[in-house]
Amino acid sequence: MTDVLTNSRQGELSRQGELGDFLRSRRDRLTPKAVGLPDGRRRRTPGLRREEVADLAGIGVDWYIRLEQGRSVSPSAATINALARALRLSKAEHRHLKELTETTDRRAFVRETVPPAVRRTVERLNLPAYITGRRWDVLAWNEAADEIFGFSQIADADRNSLITVLTKPASRRLFGTSWTDVARRMVAQFRATHDLWAGDPAFRDLLARLRDGCPEFAGWWETHDVSGVAAGHKSISHPKKGRLKLEYVSFQANDDPALKLVIYTPV
Repeated sequence: MTDVLTNSRQGELSRQGELGDFLRSRRDRLTPKAVGLPDGRRRRTPGLRREEVADLAGIGVDWYIRLEQGRSVSPSAATINALARALRLSKAEHRHLKELTETTDRRAFVRETVPPAVRRTVERLNLPAYITGRRWDVLAWNEAADEIFGFSQIADADRNSLITVLTKPASRRLFGTSWTDVARRMVAQFRATHDLWAGDPAFRDLLARLRDGCPEFAGWWETHDVSGVAAGHKSISHPKKGRLKLEYVSFQANDDPALKLVIYTPV
C-alpha cells in the first residue's frame, strides 16, 4: 500500500510539473500584439509575462505563478476556460490543460491485455488493422497490417509505434520525405497522454529510448506541442508493395478505453 501511495504522489507531482511546463510553453509562444496588448518596454524573454496572462484570464498573479511552478492548486472549470482563452489554446490544448489539473489516483502503468474477442475481430478484418495501448505499444494486428508494417518481425520490446517510426531507419525509408511530418505529429499526439503519466517508470523508459534513438526528438519534445488524435492519410514507399496511399481512422474499445483500434484503407 505504501508503494502505491508513493507512486501516486510522485505521479501527481510529475503531472503538476508538466502543467507548469505546458503553461510556460504556451505563454512563451504568444506576443503582446497577438492578444491585443502594447509591446511596452523591452522584454528580456519572448512571449507574454506572467502578470499579463493572469490579467487576461482575470485571476491573481500569485495564484497563476503557483500553477506555473507546479505547486498544488485546484483550478475551477471557469478558471481553466479563462486560461485557455487567455493563452489562445486550441481545442486539443484546452482539453489537455483540463486533464492536467484533474486529481487522479494513478497507479503504476501496466501493459494492457487485448481481450480474445477483440483480438479475433482484428485478425479477421480484411483491411490492415492493429491495436495499440496507452503507451502506444502495438498489442495485436492482422495479416494485412503485418504485410505492410512487419510487426511480427519486430522484437516485443521494440513493438511500439513511437519506437518503430522515430528510431528505426527502415521507417524513415518507408515514409520518405513525409517522415518528419508524420513523426512530429505523432510526438504531439503522444504528449497528451504522456503528461498524464509523467514520472511513471514505463513512460520514462520510453522517453529515454526516443531521446537516444531519434536526434530530432528532444527538440520536438521541448516545444510541448499537443495534438488530438484524428483520422488522416499516409503515403509510404514499401519495399515490396511499392507506393501506398492509405487513409486511417482510429477507435477506442469499449472493453478497455486504453485500447485503440487503427484501421487503414487504400485510397
